[in-house]
Amino acid sequence: MAKYGEGDKRWIVEDRPDGANVHNWHWAETDCLEWSRALLSTLLSDKTLIDGEGNLVIKTKKLDKLDGEAYVNIRKGKIIPGYEVSLSLSWEGEAKDSDGNTLLKADGMVEIPYIADENADEDPEIRVTVKDEGPIGKRLKEAFLAKGKGFVLEQVRAYVAAMARGGPAKEELEVKKPAKKPTSEAENTVATTVATTTVVKEKKKEKEKRKEGFKTISMSERFSCRAGNLWEIMMDENRWKGFTQSNARISKEVGGEFSIFDGAVTGRNMELVEGKLIVQKWRFGNWPDGVQSTVRLTFEEPEPGVTVVKLTQTDVPEEDRYGNATVVENTERGWRDLIFLKIRAVFGFGI
Repeated sequence: MAKYGEGDKRWIVEDRPDGANVHNWHWAETDCLEWSRALLSTLLSDKTLIDGEGNLVIKTKKLDKLDGEAYVNIRKGKIIPGYEVSLSLSWEGEAKDSDGNTLLKADGMVEIPYIADENADEDPEIRVTVKDEGPIGKRLKEAFLAKGKGFVLEQVRAYVAAMARGGPAKEELEVKKPAKKPTSEAENTVATTVATTTVVKEKKKEKEKRKEGFKTISMSERFSCRAGNLWEIMMDENRWKGFTQSNARISKEVGGEFSIFDGAVTGRNMELVEGKLIVQKWRFGNWPDGVQSTVRLTFEEPEPGVTVVKLTQTDVPEEDRYGNATVVENTERGWRDLIFLKIRAVFGFGI
C-alpha cells in the first residue's frame, strides 16, 4: 500500500530512460494548430473561382486568421483528433462591362465561426461579406456564394479528413517505422503473392467485420408516474432542455427530426403512439458516416402510477469514426445516467 499522495507504483507507467514511447502506450499529443493554419492556407489561399464568366473575376486572397485549438492524441495506434477553430479568408472581386472596362473592384471576407471535431460529419456555417454593398458589390457577393461557397466547404472537408487520419502526428508515426531490409527478386515475388493474398483476406475480413460490428442495447426501467406523462417528457423539447441542461429540438410528428444534447445526437421519428410507443432513428456525431441506430421505447403501466419503460436500441456501432471501441458502453451509460436517472431526479419519478 502506497503512502497517501505518493501513488502505487504497480499502477504507474514510468518514463523510460531513453524517452521511447513503446507501442504508443502513453498518450502522445501533438499540437496541430500551426499545421492546420499551414494546410488551410494552402487549400484556400490565392485560388481563382471565377475567371471571366458573366464579366466577373473572383479570387481568394489569403487566410487572414485561424484561431482556436487543434491537436491529435495517439495511444496504442488509435487516432483521436480534437479541434475547435474559426477562420477568416479574404477575397477580391472585379466586375467589367461588355467592353472589358472595370466597373468595380471590391474586397470581401469569408468567416467560418466554428469548425469542430464534434460536428465532423456536418458542413460548418459560412458567412460571406463584401465591403461595397451597392448593386454591383451585391452581384459579386452572390457570385461568390454560387461558386465559392462549395469550394470553401470542399477544402474544409479535406482538412477534417486529414485530421481524422492523424494530421502531422500520423506523418511522425510513418517516419518512425523501421526501414525494411532489401530483399532479392525471388523474395519480392513471394512477398507480392503473399501480400496480394493477405489483402484479399483482409478485405473479406473487413467486410465481415462491418456486418458484425454492431450491437443491441436493451434496458428496462421503472418510474413512479403515469405512462402518458413519461411519454410526453421524452417528446417535449422544453423538458429535455430542463433535465439535460442542454439544447434540444424535437418534432412530435412522424418523419420529423430531432436534435438533443446540443446537437450531439440527431435523428428522425419513425413511429409514434402517444403514451405507448416511440420509434426513432438515432445517430451520434462521432459515429462513422451513414451509420444510424434504431431506438424503440415502449411504455407499459402494470399498475396505476407505475410505468415500465423498455428500451431496445439496435445497430449501435462497436467503434466510432476514430476507432474508439467504447460506443456501446457510452451509449448505455448515457441512457442510464443522463436520461433515465435525470428524469427521476428532476421530475420526482423515482421508485
